Amino acid sequence: MEQAPLTQWLRDASSGDRSAAERAYSLVYTELRRLAARQLAHDAGQALTPTELVNETFIKIADGALDSLNDRRHFFNLAARAMRQTVVDQARERLAQKRGGGLLHTQLDDIGVADPALDAQQTLAMDQAMKSLAEQDQEMAEIFSWRVFAGLSTPQIAQLRGVSERTIQRELGLARNYLRLALGPG
Repeated sequence: MEQAPLTQWLRDASSGDRSAAERAYSLVYTELRRLAARQLAHDAGQALTPTELVNETFIKIADGALDSLNDRRHFFNLAARAMRQTVVDQARERLAQKRGGGLLHTQLDDIGVADPALDAQQTLAMDQAMKSLAEQDQEMAEIFSWRVFAGLSTPQIAQLRGVSERTIQRELGLARNYLRLALGPG
């Protein structure tokens, strides 16, 4: 995805240009759907489809936020947050339905991404840990959220942040360690 057109289209869309909004939507929809498919691929109990996750994401973004989008970074912040909220809401619903039975053990992997096979209770625990991380270091939480919930690669995050890939790798490692501590043993 090229950065300049998306940023310009988002700015034009915020000025009321519906054509620019449609171009921006088309540009990111396929990528977000792929990311959503990756996010949901390993969760057999997940009731959401990638298309539903992307659609829910856009509904949340478009509900007043589309007019305030500044640039590509802002868009991915909102998209990652909306995906996370949707997955957490779905987890709460599943947990209410099954009352926590059959929980699976999960850990953060070596690159700082949460195991996509999180069950409902683990998803809620991860959400709480992410909120705690954001209170401690908003930028680190943003980077981790982009990686986990938006599925952005290290180079993509580095480009959005305007820093080196090594810096992003270091931040992801720190975030992963913080979350491991916050989630506790096991």
